[in-house]
Amino acid sequence: MRSSGLRCLIVDDSDAFCIAARRLLEAAGIAVVGSAISLVDALEAVASTQPDLVLVDIDLGTDSGFDVVEAIDAMALTPAPAVILVSTHDEEDFADLVESSSALGFLPKFELSATAIDTLLKR
Repeated sequence: MRSSGLRCLIVDDSDAFCIAARRLLEAAGIAVVGSAISLVDALEAVASTQPDLVLVDIDLGTDSGFDVVEAIDAMALTPAPAVILVSTHDEEDFADLVESSSALGFLPKFELSATAIDTLLKR
């Protein structure tokens, strides 16, 4: 699966990141179908937009990105969207949690790109 042509949902409580990520992804041919700021919003958005890819911030204020990832997995969608965790924190801070989650992987926010997404999708 290649990132170009994908439909992406961004789950992040930072408006600034959502705007920047949307611009970056859309410039690379990824359609951003929406954004969500909480677990409840994310589940509603996944159900209504049926994205191919969901980028989930690990720290959503009162919600955990890990909880969002597992709730999306529990939806048992067919086809299931690829889910990638993102954060401004170092990957090592969450390595065990990322590994044990159903997420495809982790990307630092400052490394977000279509190329980095493609690398994770090829795993």
